[in-house]
Amino acid sequence: MSVEILSKFLLWCAVVNYAILIIWFVVFVFAREWVYEIHSKWYPISSEQFNAINYAGAAIYKILVLVFNLVPYIALQIIA
Repeated sequence: MSVEILSKFLLWCAVVNYAILIIWFVVFVFAREWVYEIHSKWYPISSEQFNAINYAGAAIYKILVLVFNLVPYIALQIIA
């Protein structure tokens, strides 16, 4: 596999993952109550816990995208 193909792959992975993060944000901002109602039927969870879990989940997801997509992409751009 060439460096160019791997670079394109990592870049597109990052784009798709950031699109997922944007969708997550939009749903959390505009449909938070609806999503909370669905999840509170399945699990006994308070609104504050729901907010904290979503915030932590988005933060962890963003860090993983940085570590596994963007950092390797930047490294490949430096060496190529």
